[in-house]
Amino acid sequence: MPNDFLSFFLSWMSSPRRVGAVAPSGAALAELITREISASTGPILELGPGTGAFTYKLLKRGVRPQDLTLIECGSDFMKLLQVRFPGARVLWMDAGRLTTEPLYDGAPVGAVVSGLPLLNMSRRKVISILSGAFSYLRPGGAFYQFTYGMSCPVPRPVLDRLGLRAKLVDRALLNVPPASVYRLTRRPQMKLITGSFAPQPSARVAPAHHARDHAATR
Repeated sequence: MPNDFLSFFLSWMSSPRRVGAVAPSGAALAELITREISASTGPILELGPGTGAFTYKLLKRGVRPQDLTLIECGSDFMKLLQVRFPGARVLWMDAGRLTTEPLYDGAPVGAVVSGLPLLNMSRRKVISILSGAFSYLRPGGAFYQFTYGMSCPVPRPVLDRLGLRAKLVDRALLNVPPASVYRLTRRPQMKLITGSFAPQPSARVAPAHHARDHAATR
């Protein structure tokens, strides 16, 4: 939208650490971060939608408006989102409160799409955001995060602590500036079978006292 750049720039000027970018995400990044999502993915939780660049693409992917929950803490964007996406649930709140705010009954969410500037946040807040988001994600669900950095914006110790792994989806080199998208998922759980630990199918068996999870990638 023509005025989106101005809205983003003014919001960035007033709170650069919260907004994290001087301009809304481009079409190439929106295409990439929603690439693995379709109408069958189910309810979608979007964090930090801003002016709705990713939201528009989600709707074009076939996601129903009523299956969208948009979490935005910037008051500058709230009215805009409510006008542009009247069928979606738009909530004005800090994503760090996901662990304390009951958004869903159970864990029905198929994917989380995040436009949050995680690199600008404390490790404690990142843990809070991820913990809350994954509490709503059903088994097999994924958390999609973009970054302007050269590696995954979630540090390895945080991935290890939360039992998550990260994989690069791809890079949006045509975005300004170029960006990367990472998919975060739960690591396969170990099951206790006849007194010994055995992984789920397709994982290798290793002695319990030597086993280490190297699932997280950068």
